[in-house]
Amino acid sequence: AKIVLAAPTGRAAKRMTELTGHPAATIHRLLQLRPGGDPAHDRDNPIDADVIVVDEASMLDLILANKLVKAVAPGAHLLLVGDVDQLPSVGAGEVLRDVLAADSIPRVRLTKIFRQASESGVVVNAHRINAGQSPSTDEFGDFFHFEADEPEKVAEWVVDIIARRIPKKFGLHPRDIQVLTPMHRGPAGAGNLNVILQQALAPCRENMPERRHGARVFRVGDKVIQIRNNYDKGVAGVFNGTVGVVTAMSVEERQLTVRTDEDEDLIYEFDELDELQHAYAITVHRSQGSEYPAVVIPVTMSAYTMLQRNLLYTAVTRARKLVVLVGSRKAVAIAVRTAGAGRRHTGLTHRIQSVWER
Repeated sequence: AKIVLAAPTGRAAKRMTELTGHPAATIHRLLQLRPGGDPAHDRDNPIDADVIVVDEASMLDLILANKLVKAVAPGAHLLLVGDVDQLPSVGAGEVLRDVLAADSIPRVRLTKIFRQASESGVVVNAHRINAGQSPSTDEFGDFFHFEADEPEKVAEWVVDIIARRIPKKFGLHPRDIQVLTPMHRGPAGAGNLNVILQQALAPCRENMPERRHGARVFRVGDKVIQIRNNYDKGVAGVFNGTVGVVTAMSVEERQLTVRTDEDEDLIYEFDELDELQHAYAITVHRSQGSEYPAVVIPVTMSAYTMLQRNLLYTAVTRARKLVVLVGSRKAVAIAVRTAGAGRRHTGLTHRIQSVWER
């Protein structure tokens, strides 16, 4: 049988390749779908595969799922793998939730944890959050909560934790620690945290080149993220969500070099820098499909509208070894108990059932 692997984002596809040892593509690439165009594969020209496995299926929106299902050959199987309790897709619909709710579709739910040791605080607390219980920080050496109510104080703590505390206690390099924020704005949002973390970790130095691009300044040592797919860069394209570190910069040649976390060196001309943003802190939404050794999560009342269980659960499950919450217990409690606040009203389950019953 010919098995094909795919995922909604380049980052998730790359992760799938690393874990399975088999090549995985984005769904866009599998369908040969270009922005604004029609896919090369559809009902008349299906994908040449007996089984198509799609990971991170919670990120699938209705439009892409529709194109994918149309391109599955008659008699072939489509296997969706994903965590329905994570954030839903950016686009319309809740495809994975709706498919799981359709009784006519066979499904298996994994309840045993294989990914990390089951006594890990990261895993135990991810399950607690998902069950609507506040995380416990007493009995674990890999899950902490630093309490602070003011967003400005939270931001100060975050810098201290990343620049000093975690490296000293756990021996992790700051670039292995990812800040995941509920939102971009505000003192404890990704925008401001990137500014102050850059000052702490890659400050302005004499005789060191730097490049201003719009409101951002890029320096050697900066942690950066690719913010759109570029199929022409690197060996096999660079995808939205790829993280790396600026390792070199030449003002004369008007270019800088980024070493990605897959150890590939990419050269960016200065006029391509709108493809990059700083990545000391990124939003939880942008982190979907990625994993990091350690995760720091600022949780403040100023992000009130974003405090939801699936957001906190998604952030915590990005961590392999260590989670540090920074902020107010009240904000964490609100996030834990706010489930289904933005629940989408969809009709896919009903449509699937009605087709089955014909």
